[in-house]
Amino acid sequence: MENHCMKFLSVLFSICLGLLFFSGAWAGEDVAQGRKLSAELENILARVETRYAATGFSGTFKQVSTLKAMQITDHASGKIFVKRPGKMRWVYEQPDRQIIISDGVSLWIYRPDDYQVMVGKAPEFFGKGRGAAFLSDMKQIRDQFSIFLEAPDDSGDYVLRLIPVEKNFDLSRIYLTISKSGFEITRITTYNEYEDETRIDLTDIEFVRNMDDALFHFDIPEGIDILQFDE
Repeated sequence: MENHCMKFLSVLFSICLGLLFFSGAWAGEDVAQGRKLSAELENILARVETRYAATGFSGTFKQVSTLKAMQITDHASGKIFVKRPGKMRWVYEQPDRQIIISDGVSLWIYRPDDYQVMVGKAPEFFGKGRGAAFLSDMKQIRDQFSIFLEAPDDSGDYVLRLIPVEKNFDLSRIYLTISKSGFEITRITTYNEYEDETRIDLTDIEFVRNMDDALFHFDIPEGIDILQFDE
């Protein structure tokens, strides 16, 4: 069974973390327009950046990953902890236990039931906008993506479409749903070249002033198999 960590990366997050995208959204004029922000879009981004200016935040997540060609959908859920800059901890509780930890430099993916940990470099794993890395530094959104304001969702919340400035086959586009009342990101939907979709819903978001750095470091237990990402 493909573990949810690798879906998180390649299937992308993996939402939706597309060929349709390449046929239109990669057009130079469209991307260029997305770099010129309207007053309304500038205001939304500024409010989001202000909201996430706290040291860190925690919350719960539900993830749905769909491999379009194989018509396979997997569900997962757990808790998330984020601290600026670059620190993240994703604790998958269902259906399989797994922890993804990054201190901004190193990355550990620990599967306790398999007695296994994968070790690598965070910039390589989360590079080019993958893995919702912008959650640990909202200003990455402006630097790494062309941004478009979509029609509001059914609840009236804002929806932004993000297109990577650098062409990336693992990540063709991201949709962010942003609460109109509190300017929190409540949904991240990503697509790759094959239109595989990953949707992550974030709830119970709490902003924290002092978050323990120990959350973002992993001491490998004795007797655990260690795998390198580049092997």
